[in-house]
Amino acid sequence: MEEKETLYGKNPAELTALCAESGLPRFAARQIARWLYVRHTEDPLRMTDLPTAARERLAEQFAPALHAPERVSVSADGTKKYLYRTLRGHFIESAYIPDGDRATLCVSSQAGCRMGCRFCATGRQGLQHSLTAAEILNQIVSLPERDRLTNLVFMGMGEPLDNTDNVLRALEILTSEWGFGWSPTRITVSTAGVVPQLERFLRETKVHLAVSLHNPFHEERMEIMPVERAWPIAEVASILRRHDFTHQRRVSFEYIVMEGRNDSPRHIRELTRLLNGIKCR
Repeated sequence: MEEKETLYGKNPAELTALCAESGLPRFAARQIARWLYVRHTEDPLRMTDLPTAARERLAEQFAPALHAPERVSVSADGTKKYLYRTLRGHFIESAYIPDGDRATLCVSSQAGCRMGCRFCATGRQGLQHSLTAAEILNQIVSLPERDRLTNLVFMGMGEPLDNTDNVLRALEILTSEWGFGWSPTRITVSTAGVVPQLERFLRETKVHLAVSLHNPFHEERMEIMPVERAWPIAEVASILRRHDFTHQRRVSFEYIVMEGRNDSPRHIRELTRLLNGIKCR
């Protein structure tokens, strides 16, 4: 049996095409977008400013995408981990992290991950599948603490730039005035350095970037991050050095200190050399 598409996750261009197919005027696309991303209502039968026949047709054509988490676990510091079942039956996690007057949600972009980083439990699972834009956004929409969120980070399961189309679609919906209306400065996307998609990401979004670095030496980084074999960190740094980070957008580098492995003076010197010319933190 063929799976139905979901309405949630479509942008105005796709909704406009859908309206044309359904005999609805072009402005109905904005109405649908408002129901989906401002009111967070994906049931067409509740979209009361659309004709009844169109609502019924859309309800028949599209499957629901939004759902509550399967389970939540709470840590002593208030951090909450939410477990979701994807539309394909795999499990993903997101983490809600309160910190005073700030609250950050760490979202997943894939079920599993193909990057194989040695220090990452998700990397040992292998890739099960990439999440749709709706599955990414569901982690935000279904969050009980949604209205308290100040920041969003794509640092959960998966490599965001290995699921570029769906991550960019989710970011478009999050930051557009017809969508969630979030400022891009509230969002950070982390990557191990998928070079073929990095320039597209920098060109098409205004959100912050975090690069998972962890070792500045090619051979040593390759031992803990196999992605280094295909896309060396020096190549990533070269791309970032050419990009303008002088405005509100920023780039940061993530570095897990591993005693005796990446914390020597020579690592510090090489980090300084590698990141020279990049305005970063």
